[in-house]
Amino acid sequence: MNPLEEINKLAHLLPLEVLQDIDKRVTDWLAAGGEDNDSYIKQQLRYARHVASRVNQDATTKHF
Repeated sequence: MNPLEEINKLAHLLPLEVLQDIDKRVTDWLAAGGEDNDSYIKQQLRYARHVASRVNQDATTKHF
């Protein structure tokens, strides 16, 4: 699975603002001639994983 597919699988866990930011960065990168398996795209995946993990962590620690 390539990094973009993995980001797509995490999309439902990400805040809209984060997803829009990643989309803009990836779109700009690819438009400039980058490839979908470049280290820059992998960095975006690491960022998405980090945010998804924090969102999940915050959701499990909230008390109602």
